Amino acid sequence: MRKYSILLLLLASGFAFTTWIQEYNEYDPVPIPPSTQRLGGDVNKGLEYLITGDYVKGGIPYSAFVMGMGKDKRNFLQREGKNEKLPYAYTAITASNGEILVAPNCLQCHAQEFEDQLYIGMGNTTIDFTQNDKMNLKNLKALESFLKLTAPKKYHASKSFIEVAKAIGNNLQTDVQGVNAADRLAALLAAHRDPVTFTWHDSALLQIPAEVIPTDVPAWWLLKKKNAMFYNGFGRGDFGKFLGASNLLTVTDTSESNEVDTHMPDLLAYIYSLKPPKYPGTIDSNLAAAGEKVFINSCSKCHGTYGAAETYPNLLIPEAVIQTDSLLFKSNYSNPQFVEWFNKSWFTRGDHPARLEPFNGYIAPPLDGIWVTAPYLHNGSVPTLEALLNSDLRPTYWSRDFDKLVYDYEKLGWVYKKQEQPGKNTYNTTKPGYANYGHTFGDKLTDADRKAVLEYMKRL
Repeated sequence: MRKYSILLLLLASGFAFTTWIQEYNEYDPVPIPPSTQRLGGDVNKGLEYLITGDYVKGGIPYSAFVMGMGKDKRNFLQREGKNEKLPYAYTAITASNGEILVAPNCLQCHAQEFEDQLYIGMGNTTIDFTQNDKMNLKNLKALESFLKLTAPKKYHASKSFIEVAKAIGNNLQTDVQGVNAADRLAALLAAHRDPVTFTWHDSALLQIPAEVIPTDVPAWWLLKKKNAMFYNGFGRGDFGKFLGASNLLTVTDTSESNEVDTHMPDLLAYIYSLKPPKYPGTIDSNLAAAGEKVFINSCSKCHGTYGAAETYPNLLIPEAVIQTDSLLFKSNYSNPQFVEWFNKSWFTRGDHPARLEPFNGYIAPPLDGIWVTAPYLHNGSVPTLEALLNSDLRPTYWSRDFDKLVYDYEKLGWVYKKQEQPGKNTYNTTKPGYANYGHTFGDKLTDADRKAVLEYMKRL
């Protein structure tokens, strides 16, 4: 069986859709105003809910999961009971009829194994949504038939999960491993659910676009600085509503969503407590100091300042300025039905509503821990920070070893191999949505300045 990753993207998820275009000068950055958040949650309760909670209330029987996946003896999260032997990205939950199921959790997308440690909040850059993934519609139907015949109680407990998986599982494939399909998953789930009641429909209620747009998962520790969520900054209002959206995977009705929502202040408190890992090597202090000066003069206007007196401007950068691959935000304009769905849904109700306010461009993110968040740009098309600062170094075709991850601590990114032509396991930047152009501001710097900025970014 495959690692059920086809369903889990919503944990990283956002709804990248749009209904209207804001008025702005095409070259002027647009400040994002702050939104009221539900602060004061319990950090420890947030972590506990993240790794053991039943915010996704469906899954497959525990016995079937262990048979297909085996047991994980590493127990990175130090969990107990049934969870002790499960991979960190899955959680044992109890169905309403008492059956034990295994459900995906947020760490499918929001955790990364790095140098033999697990870092919660680091985006998963090894997830595989390619055609070669192990679980497919045939496997799902076989599991369904087996459970109906041999274990009807287990089938009843798993039914909602299997129904969703059959409807969307074959529609999430990306062209290469390591990129995420969050927007696609969001669209599929919205298309099959009533926006007010969340009732599931086997046939899609909305037209679903053909393209699967790749994204790189941003680090969770950046959220505390942001006034909006997602790459185009269109996630406005209450962050907790967006964080709880993973419940859409198997939700029965909005009363269930309301229960999950009560835990979101705790989860947000935990996410706000996260900090990036420190650079493990030696940093040339003189070179880094020189790099800080270059950074302040050339980069801080959009990305903020760091150190004792930190600032972050929360700016949306228009397409005319950033000039990176535009398919992610332009797909919103061609498919407004999804933003309309969200903005009339349960997510906009109550005393802490969320909403979508699309934009024709992308947010300039904070850069805390940027040294460890390769690959770069919103679609993960640039393997190293060195190449991000010098567009001449960006490979058109490149690949990396997902079985043995190796990090380049000087170029700051994944060790990769430049390829001469596209291939099965190669990132192809000539494809729509996968382009590596744009954000060429570093090209204006000298080689010495870029080297200094790289050294400085090891401190962030």
